[in-house]
Amino acid sequence: MTSTLLHPVPPGLRRGAARPSWKYAAPSVFYPLAGRLLPWLYAVGALLLAAGLVLGFGFAPTDAQQGDAYRIIFLHVPAAWISMVVYLAMAFWGAVGYVFGTRLSFMLMKALAPTGALAAFLCLWTGALWGRPTWGAWWVWDARLTSVLLLLFLYLGFIALQAAIEDPRRADRAGALLAVVGAVNVPVIYFSVQWWNTLHQGATIRLGAAPSMAPDMLAALLLCALGLWAWAIASVLRRLRAIVLEREAGNDWVLKLPEVGA
Repeated sequence: MTSTLLHPVPPGLRRGAARPSWKYAAPSVFYPLAGRLLPWLYAVGALLLAAGLVLGFGFAPTDAQQGDAYRIIFLHVPAAWISMVVYLAMAFWGAVGYVFGTRLSFMLMKALAPTGALAAFLCLWTGALWGRPTWGAWWVWDARLTSVLLLLFLYLGFIALQAAIEDPRRADRAGALLAVVGAVNVPVIYFSVQWWNTLHQGATIRLGAAPSMAPDMLAALLLCALGLWAWAIASVLRRLRAIVLEREAGNDWVLKLPEVGA
């Protein structure tokens, strides 16, 4: 009597078994999924951000030292978080694309850059609005401010480099190298208030420590952060879909899309 367990697994089934974990790396699979997520991300982001701003500007208590000027924190801090995490994500996907040659990784790296640049600009702009009444100056060459300005220049340099190279493959590899090298600046931003004597205050929220702010302030900050993150993810996915259509133009699956066929 022969057991079926002795028969080798067909190669096609072995390849298919790995498909669930990798199938979303295919642009043809990822494109419609991103399209379904976009309306939900925009709706959730708008609701969370609106709730956070109402709570933060309307109900959170006035700070004992900074007065109402501190309320810019509800936009400033989430923008700072997004600008740093997005750059790390851009460097990560650039490295993945560089090592494994996956097309979608390079596309995602490119789609992340404008959102990160806008978040870095928002962080600097709101920081200037906060610094004027607090420090008496719009700008100081503080370690954290300077390193965030460098982050904005890295984003802009990445975008310019991608636009200057006509060959997409060469542009992707050059952009990935710049993103990976520039990622060294992110820990400098985060630890700058600990490494140097700066005007910028330390972290308000730390892992493993109780937050140094009132519950209403913390709730408003977290709501605004989640709302801006939903917006950031939606903007990246929307831009990524456009890049996918541009680079995959001419493929059968693109030609069959209703928005392309129309």
